[in-house]
Amino acid sequence: MVSTRSRNGWMIWMTFAIGMLLSVVPFPHVEILRPMFLALPLAYWALEMPHKIGMASAFCLGLAQDVLFGTLLGHNALILTLITFLILSLQQRVRMFPMWQQSLVILVVLGLAQLLQLWLSALTGNRQTLAVLLPALISALLWPWVSFGLRGLSRRYKIN
Repeated sequence: MVSTRSRNGWMIWMTFAIGMLLSVVPFPHVEILRPMFLALPLAYWALEMPHKIGMASAFCLGLAQDVLFGTLLGHNALILTLITFLILSLQQRVRMFPMWQQSLVILVVLGLAQLLQLWLSALTGNRQTLAVLLPALISALLWPWVSFGLRGLSRRYKIN
């Protein structure tokens, strides 16, 4: 009997590690335009492989990001869990959309996540402006390249 178990699931977690590393790389002059580097691969893998990446994975990644950034524990966990929940609830539809419509869905989902981050920041006493929505826009513009890149990675390493 041939085993159908994937041996390359570690590549999914490698993309998350790269996303976390890119999240902490300093971009001093364009910090406000920083894409949501961890949310993009999380959204892709939740969209393509909901049986492997779910809300528990998003919560754990969010906790790791909270520790990495030194933010309130659960702040990023809640945001990444919301992103994953929305992607999983729309997964069957979004997979059938052309790439430009997928980018619009990503814009809305990440925009809602950024609004939640704005609200949580206001609750903790940090005042921010609506410019916090710019990372969602930049991430949506990057979505086609992230999607094609991760799809190629998935095919090359036969991740299933």
